[in-house]
Amino acid sequence: MDNAPDSHSAALDTAFETVRRSEGPDAPAPAFSGPDRFINRELSWLAFNQRVLEEAYNRDHPLLERLRFLSISSGNLDEFYTVRVAGLKTQVALGVTTRSPDGLTPAQQLDAINRTAGQLMVDQQACWRAMQPELRAEGIAVIGPEELSEDDKAWLDTTFMETIFPIITPLAIDPVHPFPFIPNFGLTLALLLENRAEGAVRNAIVPLPHQLDRFVRLPGKSGARYLLLEDLVLLFLDRFFPGYTALDHGVFRVIRDSEMEIDDEAQDLVKTFERALKRRRRGSVVRLTVNASMPADLSDAVRKELRVEDESRVVVLDGLVGLVDIGRLIAKDRPDLLFSSFNARFPERILDFDGDCFAAIRAKDIIVHHPYESFDVVVDFLRQAARDPDVVAIKQTFYRTSKDSPIVQALIEAAEAGKSVTAMVELKARFDEEANIRWARDMERAGCHVVYGFRHIKTHAKVSVVVRRESGVLRTYVHFGTGNYHPITAKVYTDLSFFTCHPDFGHDAAALFNYMTGYAQPTRLRKIAVAPITLRRRLEEGVRAEMANARKGKPAQIWAKLNSLVDEEFIDLLYEASRVGVSIDLVVRGICCLRPGVPGLSENIRVKSIVGRFLEHSRIVCFADGAEIPSERTQAFISSADWMKRNLDWRVETLVPIENPTVRAQVVEEIMISNLRDETSSWELSADGTFRRVAGGPGPFSAHHYFMTNPSLSGRGSALEEGEKKKKRSSRRRQK
Repeated sequence: MDNAPDSHSAALDTAFETVRRSEGPDAPAPAFSGPDRFINRELSWLAFNQRVLEEAYNRDHPLLERLRFLSISSGNLDEFYTVRVAGLKTQVALGVTTRSPDGLTPAQQLDAINRTAGQLMVDQQACWRAMQPELRAEGIAVIGPEELSEDDKAWLDTTFMETIFPIITPLAIDPVHPFPFIPNFGLTLALLLENRAEGAVRNAIVPLPHQLDRFVRLPGKSGARYLLLEDLVLLFLDRFFPGYTALDHGVFRVIRDSEMEIDDEAQDLVKTFERALKRRRRGSVVRLTVNASMPADLSDAVRKELRVEDESRVVVLDGLVGLVDIGRLIAKDRPDLLFSSFNARFPERILDFDGDCFAAIRAKDIIVHHPYESFDVVVDFLRQAARDPDVVAIKQTFYRTSKDSPIVQALIEAAEAGKSVTAMVELKARFDEEANIRWARDMERAGCHVVYGFRHIKTHAKVSVVVRRESGVLRTYVHFGTGNYHPITAKVYTDLSFFTCHPDFGHDAAALFNYMTGYAQPTRLRKIAVAPITLRRRLEEGVRAEMANARKGKPAQIWAKLNSLVDEEFIDLLYEASRVGVSIDLVVRGICCLRPGVPGLSENIRVKSIVGRFLEHSRIVCFADGAEIPSERTQAFISSADWMKRNLDWRVETLVPIENPTVRAQVVEEIMISNLRDETSSWELSADGTFRRVAGGPGPFSAHHYFMTNPSLSGRGSALEEGEKKKKRSSRRRQK
């Protein structure tokens, strides 16, 4: 059964054959028509993380920023294991043999992941070893115990007893002292101890709490010297185990399954999530990492205690266990080794109205490009709404936000002022569930109406609605975003915030909230498309319209910018579009399961990925509509959704048309063209699934640098208008 083609594949083959016959008897057959037309999702993600790692070798970046990329690569891999690998291991344990779209069983995928991820971990450690001499040359050194002076040891003795000894709990392992629970990402020192008086040998462990600094900074005016926490503990081990000698030792780290199972019949979703969060903390071990110097007997004892019977779950690492922690070495006191400071611009158009967001939006739609333009615009929009006596209602979605969220505070202030406030809080935002429960309860106490969306699908849309009474009538102001309402990530994620008070957008946003709060499925949306109801269909209509234009000999193009492209049905549609002549340019940051440039299948599709100073996060799609992009006919959309089945069919998402000429020009002619032109941070995807870095010519173009140094079109305000007037005056003078 597993080898039989599914109905979708058969339908695709039929479609390709129909296209081939229409092209003529000599038209080449597709090079890939079976499962191999897709790149494996998990391997594509690992390829993305390899590109992140490659930035740690990029000498165009300052040294500590390169170190940050290495830390991010390691942290990404940790999360990949807690979720994706954990899921595959569960499938294997349950005997699942269902194949992925590219034709691999869960067991085959795990084998491929183990090989690729294993090499990635080797590469990460090699990168760390290569960077250490460079760091030392800059006065930043992670030293070994043998490099400590007597003064260092005296200082460490005091520091250890005052700040570390009271926190750490050493644990002997025997029938009276059972092996304790080691939490997810728990770093632990394993010991084989001998009693000097009796000669008895026993095992012990010392868990190293994450609240402690992994790198202990030593005093000194010249440079920064650090000692690993585990080396410090070993240095003063006799304080924990007086009368004992350490015969052997090693370090191990645990990664656990972080998926949550939710009871479908749960009546109280918040309490259900709280129980599930507790279960997550005790998830099964997905990966046990031990350092290579740990003796086999000690390693086997740890495996036995943790019930890790599957050898494929054990990684022996020749290097630093818990490499993600090197991010803690990035110190602010070395700005010379960091990216030059960048202060986000505040849109001039809003300043033209003395900071009044509502007046600026009434004058014209505006789109704000983060992080180049400040996220403070979004915060101010909601703060002004909270304090404006003419505002009667605020509605807001939450997927992720910051610890001390100013947006949550604004909603609480609005509710306490007597406004109607509705907060749609998504509890299923992975790794943010606990924070979202806390925010939800804070808002409920203040009088906000808090709802939790749907039991089986996530609410991923980013929408704010403010209803304001103006001259006796109600006007609705709307914000649609591609990123989360998170002031911290908004400083490093590239996202778009679209503001409008057009009545059609207000109508659609209200209908969307009614859907999320009362299950009233919207039937007559005027502008936007919403997943899981109409978004997929709207995208498909756009692609098919380009196919129809290609058949008529008209210009046919699609430009898109995404985080991930996984949905096999949509990929097949893009293949079909390529075969009839539609030119497709995709900027896909992370996972891409589409094979570009395959003769007879995707020769008209090009895919690139941008990995650099900022994390590409905005989603954009443009359809030519019968004229080459860019033109006045170009249809441009921003979206909260990637092209993945989960986003298109199992999440609440938005696809928002950008119709204002200035805003559309910014999205298409500034943002998309700059991304397609970028050379300094770009990688091109080949048909075999490999990426190669784009070789830039003299003075290569950098999209990130361009956006940092050039104000956006829709945010220019009076400065842009004055510039347009000067152009017109100059043109008239030339005509005379």
